[in-house]
Amino acid sequence: MKTTLLDADRGFPLRVEPDTPTDLAEFVAGHRAWLGDRLAEHGAVLLRGFDAASPEVFAAAVAATESRLLNYVHGNSPREKVSGANVYTSTEYPAELDISLHNELSYAGRWPSLLFFHCVVAPESGGQTPIADSREILRRIPAEVRRRFTDKGLLYQQRLHSGSGLGRSWQSTYETEDRAVVEDHLRAFEVDFSWTARGALHTRQVRPATVVHPELGQEVWFNQADQWHWSGAGPGLGEELLSLVGEDELPSSCHYGDGSALQVEDLDDIRRAGWESAVSFDWVPGDLLILDNVRLAHSRTAYKGSRRILLAMT
Repeated sequence: MKTTLLDADRGFPLRVEPDTPTDLAEFVAGHRAWLGDRLAEHGAVLLRGFDAASPEVFAAAVAATESRLLNYVHGNSPREKVSGANVYTSTEYPAELDISLHNELSYAGRWPSLLFFHCVVAPESGGQTPIADSREILRRIPAEVRRRFTDKGLLYQQRLHSGSGLGRSWQSTYETEDRAVVEDHLRAFEVDFSWTARGALHTRQVRPATVVHPELGQEVWFNQADQWHWSGAGPGLGEELLSLVGEDELPSSCHYGDGSALQVEDLDDIRRAGWESAVSFDWVPGDLLILDNVRLAHSRTAYKGSRRILLAMT
């Protein structure tokens, strides 16, 4: 096999290519320990040139890691479940908008350790999945901004309708029609919640702005404040949403942990730090990217044409 670093200066991702036609799932099954070592070294591994490019092959490859796939219950991003094996589309966010750098489910009480992205259809242009070292993002954020976030923590709020309305429904978010199942999940992860008379669900949770990587023992930027805040909707769109429904009725919102307002200028600094830290590559059908979700943040650029990237989490 051939291994090369796509960005030698930053040290990731490591691209792995077979010398001869090779089944992706067989390779993963036969190289679990080796892939684990490479992930520990680089944080991201891109498998390219293998016999792959379908949901079935992807599911088999992820299953070959012998890891338990996590569902996307409580997730905030619009996405479609592809199979009962907890394989999803990476996002259904509008193609004309960028998605900023983030770590998956960093706002939740439980988050995945590894992410698996598989390219089934590559876009005509754009649509990359830039990745960035969460330690580097933390270093690039101005000290006074960083201090405000780490001192106060973050309050995430969600307003999920019961079948019609702005944003997601609680049924799609929690993959159930049973309120009791939802409530059990929320209590297990210490999320405050309430139901409205019309059956909508409101949630509140306070989370830290940073965490310590369990293996590296280093602090990393680990939150999605800039996405949950109204300004994350895109240029002009956030202001339009505010004027239409008001902040108290937005599908999601974010404040400091004490309830005080975040500053748009601080969030712009955070987004800039992410993009300045990022490494990008164009997708090729069949690609499988394995990512340490705490060490590395990921994003998505705007694109043209069809794009189908699948996601699984462990």
